[in-house]
Amino acid sequence: MIFKVYYQPNTFQSPERENTHSLYLDATDLPAARLAVESNTEYNVEHIEQLSEKALAYEQQSPDFKLTEF
Repeated sequence: MIFKVYYQPNTFQSPERENTHSLYLDATDLPAARLAVESNTEYNVEHIEQLSEKALAYEQQSPDFKLTEF
């Protein structure tokens, strides 16, 4: 399953919508996706969503789409 992870680049600042970034991750389930991000980065994870087939197709049209591997 592909998940879209919304995060702040660091945990030292208060979350601001303008600083929210996202990455795409292939994981077995939501807890595995969260564990992968939290154990491999210093990111402040805001939200993780599982992408449906239609949402994934839409996201793949973006030139910024890239699956993150840890």
